[in-house]
Amino acid sequence: MADQTYQPTLSQLRAFVAVAEYRHFGTAAARLNVSQPTLSQALAALENGLGVQLIERSTRRVLVTDAGTQLLAQAKMILEAADGFVATAAGVGDRLGGPLRMGLIPTVAPYVLPALLPAMRAELPAVVPQVIEDQTARLLDSLRAGVLDVAVLALPSEATGLVEIPLYTEDFVMVVPGDHELAGRVDLSPQVLDDLPLLLLDEGHCLRDQTLDLCRSVDAHPSSGDTRATSLATVVQCVAGGLGVTLVPDSAVPVETRRGDLATARFASPAPGRTIGLVFRSSSGRADGYRRLADVVRSVAPGAAATPSAGSR
Repeated sequence: MADQTYQPTLSQLRAFVAVAEYRHFGTAAARLNVSQPTLSQALAALENGLGVQLIERSTRRVLVTDAGTQLLAQAKMILEAADGFVATAAGVGDRLGGPLRMGLIPTVAPYVLPALLPAMRAELPAVVPQVIEDQTARLLDSLRAGVLDVAVLALPSEATGLVEIPLYTEDFVMVVPGDHELAGRVDLSPQVLDDLPLLLLDEGHCLRDQTLDLCRSVDAHPSSGDTRATSLATVVQCVAGGLGVTLVPDSAVPVETRRGDLATARFASPAPGRTIGLVFRSSSGRADGYRRLADVVRSVAPGAAATPSAGSR
């Protein structure tokens, strides 16, 4: 039976929401930057105080109970309200300070962070960035759960309750072996993808989905093999090894083509590409500060055309 005087702590609610979102205690603990025993103790204290089992644990999987499912949305609302309260008390407006939990997708992080982190130290000296690199779906889950403050990813996010600030657009560039017949071309049509041996990132990466969407839009049917990779660096080196060709964002070209016998080929205008944006919760109460952060990201975006407009979802 629940103790009617019991009041859950924010740490306990964060533990519950993180475990419910990730269905894995180790991952949830890492996302909250706490030890797994600390996470387990917080969740157990919450369940004991409420007199309700929220999470079903076994050696093979983690499940959310019916009671947990009913309470999860309220727990998220409480955490969002608490985060907004603290942000307001800290002085929102144009000021950002303290830890900033910032997520970035893997096809952005390596190419933006080398310039972004020094720029943030110069322009936002009170901010202490905490960088999390992950795939889009998990970043959005973390953002909605309050585990992240902002995320930098490809737009549109197609998620409700989030504000999207477009940062920059960039073309997709084909990377080919140095002796490939398309090497050096700058007049490609997307139809050229038809029947090419196209190497893709593994499932879950938005660049993979964008590439496949491009192929479908022109009814191209590239051939694919069994190569699987979780990073652009690996995919590009497979191209250098003669396993096929690939599409990469323009910002990645200088970094990823430095090694190996590689060349590029570009599409004729208007070239296919993507828009990268900054995303945060509409309830955060820190819109002005995050727009200032967006300006800093735009100022260092590599090989990109700045996109000044902003939108919300």
